Amino acid sequence: MENIRELVRARRSVRSFDSRELSAEDREKLTAFMEKIENPYDIPVRFRLLSARKSGLTSPVITGADCYVGARVGRLPGAEEAFGYSFEMLVLYAQSLGIGTTWIGGTMDRAAFERAMELREEEMMPCVSPLGYPAAKMSLREIAMRKGVRADHRAAFGQVFFDGDWQTPLTEEKAGHLRDALEAVRWAPSAVNKQPWRLVATEKAVHFYEQHSKGYVSPATGDLQKVDMGIALCHFALAARESGLRFHFERTDPGLPTPDGTEYIASYCFDEP
Repeated sequence: MENIRELVRARRSVRSFDSRELSAEDREKLTAFMEKIENPYDIPVRFRLLSARKSGLTSPVITGADCYVGARVGRLPGAEEAFGYSFEMLVLYAQSLGIGTTWIGGTMDRAAFERAMELREEEMMPCVSPLGYPAAKMSLREIAMRKGVRADHRAAFGQVFFDGDWQTPLTEEKAGHLRDALEAVRWAPSAVNKQPWRLVATEKAVHFYEQHSKGYVSPATGDLQKVDMGIALCHFALAARESGLRFHFERTDPGLPTPDGTEYIASYCFDEP
């Protein structure tokens, strides 16, 4: 994929589709892409295209779409982050093809989707997404939903990014060569637009933390905010590579004192030039 920053900013959650079936060419491209998606956790995420008509799938917030994509992942440490990373790769690729998506974790007939995915006891399916061509106009329900979660709003740069410690907000000027990658994180989608990511940038690494909110963990979905963290990791990695940065993934807690309710997730460490 190219022009990651443009894809990130252009993409929005689409809930109103124009009822056209995906073209054979687009289905083929999506299928080929999802088969080669990887994530830094090296945890397999298995995708499947689903037909709402054939499998009896419903979501009260979606209109005009028959095709959905589901994915399943084993119940392993880091599974939610791996799922979020891999699923967002597919979402951004779909955006590059002009295909609309929206992350759905709760507003669906979950039992029907899990049957269609042939979900096993040792697996979970945190989210699904419709796949289709956006309608010319959003429905009134979609407009209301976007307004309710302030979908076009993001926290200020210095509220979610920090400079070396948790006491010093990071400015866009100080971010320098990291700015574009951090902006890609800032505009990532998240459950109810909670934006749970908090990043601390040092000279050698960017450390990712989850700021927990209540009500986002269940046996069916796992921790949805960890899924959001996977999305944030994906956005950073893609945009940083596009900016020419060299880095590697680590899960070694740097031991920084953290605020209550905050959990270390992972780090991207910069390679020596």
